[in-house]
Amino acid sequence: MDFEAVIGLEVHAQLLTKTKIFCSCSTSFGQPPNTNVCPLCLGMPGVLPVLNKKVVEFAIKAALATNCRVASKSVWARKNYFYPDLPKAYQISQYELPIAEHGHLNIEVEGEKSTIGITRIHMEEDAGKLVHDPHQQVSYVDFNRTGVPLIEIVSEPDMRTPEQAAAYLRALRNVLVYLEICDGNMEEGSFRCDANISLRPRGQKEFGTRAEIKNMNSFRNVAKALDYEIRRQRALLESGGEVRQETRLWDANGGKTLSMRGKEEAHDYRYFPDPDLLPLLVDQDWVESLNQNLPELPEAKRLRFVEQYGLPAYDAEVLTASRHLADYFEKVVQQKVPAKAASNLIMGDLLGQLHAAGLDIRQSPVSPEAMAELLNLVDSGELSGKMGKEVFSEMFENNESASRVVERKGLRQVSDMGELTAVLEQILADNPQQVEQFRAGKEKLKGFFVGQAMKATKGQANPKLVNQLLDTLLKG
Repeated sequence: MDFEAVIGLEVHAQLLTKTKIFCSCSTSFGQPPNTNVCPLCLGMPGVLPVLNKKVVEFAIKAALATNCRVASKSVWARKNYFYPDLPKAYQISQYELPIAEHGHLNIEVEGEKSTIGITRIHMEEDAGKLVHDPHQQVSYVDFNRTGVPLIEIVSEPDMRTPEQAAAYLRALRNVLVYLEICDGNMEEGSFRCDANISLRPRGQKEFGTRAEIKNMNSFRNVAKALDYEIRRQRALLESGGEVRQETRLWDANGGKTLSMRGKEEAHDYRYFPDPDLLPLLVDQDWVESLNQNLPELPEAKRLRFVEQYGLPAYDAEVLTASRHLADYFEKVVQQKVPAKAASNLIMGDLLGQLHAAGLDIRQSPVSPEAMAELLNLVDSGELSGKMGKEVFSEMFENNESASRVVERKGLRQVSDMGELTAVLEQILADNPQQVEQFRAGKEKLKGFFVGQAMKATKGQANPKLVNQLLDTLLKG
C-alpha cells in the first residue's frame, strides 16, 4: 500500500527578554544552578505572578510576522502535571483562548512552493532542568530556567516530507531571529521542536495514529528523525501491526527513535483559567503600531535581492538567512560594487573563513567598507580575481585594508599595454616552434603562451589583456 506522511510541528521559542515572564529574575543563560530564582520561580505559597509586558509585545510581533490574527482577549491557563522540574506542579500557559491564531508561512523545497498553516501561538513559562549525575543514581534540579518566557507555535498538519518540515523550521527560525525576539539557538534549547507524525493510505482523508518525537536539536536531526519514523511506521502497518500513540525520543547516536511514554491528551493536563491572572486585553492600536514597525522579513528581503540586485535565487536565499548577513551585503553593494561579485566573495571566502574561525558575521575582521575596496580593485582590473582571493585572506588574517596588502606584497596587476607587449614579444621569440604550431592550427597552444606570461610577471599580468594582445601578435 502507498502511504503518505502527515506532519505537524510544535515549536517552543525562548524570548529575548532580560527578565522572566512573571517575575524580575534574570533570563541569562549559563549561570550557576539555582541562582536566577526567587520565591515565585520556586513556587512558594502566597506569591503572585506579574506579567512582563515585553513578552506580550514579542508574542504579538511573532504573530504579525507569521500572518496570524492577534486576539483582543486571551486567557491564561494552568497546565497541570507532576514532574520534578515543575515546582508549582502546574505550568502557566494558554489553552482555549491563545494570543494569536490562523496564520501561515510560505516555504520552498526543490523549487516547489508550499504554504504551511499555523494553528496558534500562545505564551507560557518554561520549566526547570534536570541534571543527571553520571557517577551515581541521582538527578539534580536547576530552576534557573523556570519562568523563562516562551511562545509555542503550533503548525497545521500540512507537511508531507521531512524536507518540508526542515524548510518550515528554517523559515520560522529566520523570522524570529529577524524580529530579534529569539536567538534561534537549537543547541542551547532556545529554539526547540516537537514533531507529530502519522501515516495514512494515500488519498485517505482521516489521519492515522500519531507519534510525537522529542529531543531533536538541529534541522538535520529533525529531518533524520522524521525519516526514521516514517520507515518505522510503514513497516508496522505493512506487517499488519498498529502504530501506538506515544511520545518517542530521538537517539542521534543510534539514528533511531525510542519509546518514552504514552502520549497525553489535552484533558490529561486538566487545563483551567489561572485565578491569579486576569484575562489579557490587547489594544488594537498597539498591535497596529507594532505592525508598522516590523523589519523587512526574510521572504520579502529575498525577493527584493533578486529584483533589485539581479542575484540568483540561491544567492538571495543564503544572504538573507541572517538579518546581519543581509545588512553586511547591502553595506558592501552601497559602495557601488558589482552585486554578484560581492555575493560570490561573501558567500564563499568570507563565510568560509568565518566558519573556520568560529565567528559570526558581526565579528568579521573585514568590514563592509574594506570588502568594497577590494571588490573595486578587482572590478577596475588592478587585481585579478585570483589575486583578490589572496588579498582577502591577508585582510581577514591581519585586519589590513586591501590597498595596504597590495602595497606590502606587491600584488598590483600589470595592465600596462606596452609592458605586456614587450613581455609577450620576448616569449614568442623564445618559443618559435610553438608559434609555428599555433599558426598551423594547434590553437590550444595559446594557453601555453598565457601561462608563460603569467610566469614572467609572477602571476600579475592582466589575463584579459594578455589574451587580447596574443590574438594580435600571433596573427603574424
